[in-house]
Amino acid sequence: MGKKGNLMSVRHDIKVLDATIRDGGLVNDFYFDDEFIRDLYKANVDAGVDYMEFGYKASKDLFDENKFGKWKFCDEQSIRDIVGDNDTDLKISVMADVGRTNYKRDIIPRSESVIDMVRVATYINTIPAAIDMAEYCHKQGYETTVNIMAISNAKESDMKQMLELLGQSSVEAIYLVDSYGALYPEQIREIADMYLEYGEKYGKSIGIHAHNNQQLAFANTIEALGQGVSYLDATMSSMGRGAGNCPMELLIGFLQNPKYNILPVLKFIEKQIIKLKNEGITWGYDIQYLLTGRFNLHPSSAISFTKDKRTDYATFYSELLDKE
Repeated sequence: MGKKGNLMSVRHDIKVLDATIRDGGLVNDFYFDDEFIRDLYKANVDAGVDYMEFGYKASKDLFDENKFGKWKFCDEQSIRDIVGDNDTDLKISVMADVGRTNYKRDIIPRSESVIDMVRVATYINTIPAAIDMAEYCHKQGYETTVNIMAISNAKESDMKQMLELLGQSSVEAIYLVDSYGALYPEQIREIADMYLEYGEKYGKSIGIHAHNNQQLAFANTIEALGQGVSYLDATMSSMGRGAGNCPMELLIGFLQNPKYNILPVLKFIEKQIIKLKNEGITWGYDIQYLLTGRFNLHPSSAISFTKDKRTDYATFYSELLDKE
């Protein structure tokens, strides 16, 4: 496929989604105070961001409420306490993990909710369950996406079969997720082209969620954008699990559509993100995340490395070699 748009053009199909609470919540167990959330909501509204993801719809049967902040569960009232009836152009999103969400109990009809979109997170081997969840949410009146995690580990034949099944479903968008930050722009381009082929066949939008293990989250996002991907995830100051995500300030600064405004993003980072970092909350690129990305591994070992305040990178490299 050829490039879509250029540095001077406006793509009106673009949808920017802020995942700061959801992916960033993996850094601090979702313990954000209400001031942080309200300021983030206002910043996203003022910046022209299209969707704001408030967190997960995790099952309280599986996860102890006493060990996580409320955005692990995203109760309806918790969101309404921040946004009221959300009388803005910003849409509200939540994520529902396959096997970790009691969706038939906890996802109420859209007519009773301030939430606009449910994003179903799945691995490629649980696609049938993901489609079942997405269809249920669609029937409840929500916009839906399916986000296929760890795509860097998937076989091309499995991806094509998965895309065929999702193409025949009711989802609005299918997400390419580089969970391990392992992919390079050339690989992103090839995978995005595959997704877009099925998206065009079935009338689906395609999205990207990138991780920054090799400092390529922004590069990979705009590479996918150039190919025609339209749903773009980002987080404030790259806040997210491990190495973090595509930085919102970079993405908003790059997009040519005048509806997007970088100034509210910068003000939010200045007021809230710097404070979190000063409190000792840690995320972002470091050598250990580079190495797990390079080896196409889940970043859990690098996260443990960080928590243990290790700096023996060469030893860690050898440990990862043993896992191959």
